Order: sequence, then structure tokens, then C-alpha cells
Amino acid sequence: MAGKFVIGKRSNGDFQFNLKAGNGQVILSSQGYADKAGCKNGIDSVKKNSTDDARYERKVSSNNKFFFNLLAGNSQVIGTSEMYESESSRDNGIASVKSNAPDAEVVDETA
Repeated sequence: MAGKFVIGKRSNGDFQFNLKAGNGQVILSSQGYADKAGCKNGIDSVKKNSTDDARYERKVSSNNKFFFNLLAGNSQVIGTSEMYESESSRDNGIASVKSNAPDAEVVDETA
């Protein structure tokens, strides 16, 4: 089962997308966007940048959890992962984004 981008709305009215793996698990979440067009541009940017390993910023949080950011060409964060217990789990998350994002369908749950 292929991955998909799901567009939703935050409680403050901003649009957000989540990239979900084939099993339904969220593997990447966006920032909030004021309008749906910006959100869709963010999805396009993820699709374009997701296969480039240099675009992944591998991080460790203050409570020693592992996560990553996907960066656009201008070094802006376009998506952030969940927190992982181990470095290997985080790296599996990156691999999942690389394999799911390029051809993922877009599902708009705000329509």
C-alpha cells in the first residue's frame, strides 16, 4: 500500500499536511499554512526534495529522542518527523519518507 499526503486543518484554522506510510503511520508533518495553496506547495516541495539525502537534518531532542527535519533547497524546514527511541528507527523513518513521498497521492480532508 502506497503512502499518501493528508491535508487537514489545525484547531487554529491553519492548514497542515501529514505524510502517512502505507500502514497509516504519520512519518512527516508540516508546519501550519494560512491557506491551502501554501500547503499544497509544501507537499510539492516534499515530493521534490524527499529523495535527496542531503536534505535530511538528523537531530536529537533535549530529552534524547531522535527525529529529523526535511529541508527545502533554501534550507527551510518543510516537514518534521515524530520522535523516535533510537537512531536506527529515525533512519528507517527517513527511508520511509524517501520511498513513500515521491509518488504519494494527496487526500484533502478539508474539502
